[in-house]
Amino acid sequence: MEKEAILHIPLSQFAFAEKEDRLVIRIRCKKGDLKRCVLLWGDRVAMEEPLPVKQSEMEHVASDMLYDYYEVKITSPYTRVCYYFRLEDDTESLYYYGRGFAEKLSCGRAEYFQFPYIRREDILDIPEWAEDIVMYHIFPDSFANDRRKLTEKATRHMLLPDGKSDSNGKILPDRICKNHLGGTLKGICENLDYIEKLGINCIYLNPIFEAASYHKYDTIDYFEIDPCLGNKADLKELVQQCHKRGIRVILDGVFNHCGADFFAFRDVRQNGKASRYYNWFYHLPETIQYADPPDYEAFAYVKEMPKLNTGNPEVVEYLCNVGTYWIREADIDGWRLDVANEINHEFWRAFRHAVRAVKEDIFLIGEIWEEAGIWLQGDQFDSTMNYTFSYLCRDFFGKGELSVSEFDAQMQRMIYRYPWQVSLAQMNFLDSHDIPRFLSYCNGNRKRMELAFFYLFMGVGVPSVFYGDEVYIEGMKELEYRAAMDWQAVMEQQAENNRLQGNLAEKFSCWIALRKEHVALRKGNYRTIYCNDMMGVYVFLRSFGDDKVLVFLNTGTGSVTLTSVEVPQLQEKKIILSSCEGKLLVVL
Repeated sequence: MEKEAILHIPLSQFAFAEKEDRLVIRIRCKKGDLKRCVLLWGDRVAMEEPLPVKQSEMEHVASDMLYDYYEVKITSPYTRVCYYFRLEDDTESLYYYGRGFAEKLSCGRAEYFQFPYIRREDILDIPEWAEDIVMYHIFPDSFANDRRKLTEKATRHMLLPDGKSDSNGKILPDRICKNHLGGTLKGICENLDYIEKLGINCIYLNPIFEAASYHKYDTIDYFEIDPCLGNKADLKELVQQCHKRGIRVILDGVFNHCGADFFAFRDVRQNGKASRYYNWFYHLPETIQYADPPDYEAFAYVKEMPKLNTGNPEVVEYLCNVGTYWIREADIDGWRLDVANEINHEFWRAFRHAVRAVKEDIFLIGEIWEEAGIWLQGDQFDSTMNYTFSYLCRDFFGKGELSVSEFDAQMQRMIYRYPWQVSLAQMNFLDSHDIPRFLSYCNGNRKRMELAFFYLFMGVGVPSVFYGDEVYIEGMKELEYRAAMDWQAVMEQQAENNRLQGNLAEKFSCWIALRKEHVALRKGNYRTIYCNDMMGVYVFLRSFGDDKVLVFLNTGTGSVTLTSVEVPQLQEKKIILSSCEGKLLVVL
């Protein structure tokens, strides 16, 4: 038994509460090493000696390239639990407990692994509706300004000067907002029937607040809608119309940094260290030069985006008020939080507390490109943008750089790096406003792109579609992957009575309908059934109670026939897969 590979960490993704009476316990070991793993557990404050223990057989639930993962869910009558493991391979049996390994246990319960108390406050409180959504990610400037229409005409809006000047009487230039392609909030509202027909039940909008640039990540006023996009009435109407259709609305909150024309930074630029807002920002010199590169902390060294000091109580209060204002004002359902990993944890705890006090089931998604466990412990975010999912799909479906078994192993590792509730709520996507279009990664191969989207809807997590993917928008550079929505392609795809036929949009609708029909595809566990690297075939099972769904993918260049020899669950049936085809089969 390779002890060096065995790992269990109490009070982590290896030991967490799903409910007040249910614990999930996991352990990791070398791949193929263990034959059996048993959890022994009991009441850590029981009066009896020796301690009565229960035994629960652990299930091998996943494997990556190096390790196997075992898991068991126990329904506990105790609020305080101590536990240890009995591990067996071909030659030995060992106990694994808080101090390490032993052939026989002679220690007391205090030296076992401990779950001190199942506190309801520590149970992950992710909104129930989050697991059921399919998101449509819209870059507002690029989508529409009328029904099935985008003018692709840039405009500029001059904002009223604030009238403030420095000691020399100089007034900073008037603030200017501009766009690139002319999309508006009204344009999104005009096309909700199209979004609804796809089966979408949540939209995520990139920033819509008053800002200088077309992308709106350099906020001027957090309490106003950018005039290029519309006004507050337009947002309220959009949210109301979405809610009538059962569609949730998530806004983009940019709190790591602001724009150079944000009122506080304008004051600092005018008055330097004498400004009452000087401590609202990071690492400012006494006098701001406002040059490239900036002599102050800024997002990605962009002088137009000075970094806010979210350790300053005034800044915390101001930004928390922004978060609650738009919930009260427009009844939004969630926040996607920009550059979340560069902001202190205490701020995010304060922000969560503030917005949850106004709307209990607000959904919080952090933009974190790397492993995000420290932000996903129930006190900060409910979810994060799952870039790992995007990378794996890019390398497997797009570039063909991963084999089936490598893709499966890395996907399993991704799923089990978090508690199960968190993995179910992860925002999965193939492309976004920050990375190239997935079709470009596929070198224009639409069949490989479609297979990747099939997997997106069948896998673990919340699927998110970037606007226009359904009409095959391509692009490797920023203005390309943020290109105008191709409404002409939409209209060409539509048949009589606005029914979508024989295209990716129709497939999206079918796959989303399957996801809504089968709880297993939204909440079910994920078990690998068959991998064949030579043929490029991948089969996995999603199951939740009696609902069991087999998912088949053929990434190879030839057709494949599968029977019960490869997939025992097929019994007397067989599945024929064409090249780059995915299929689903309900297991009875």
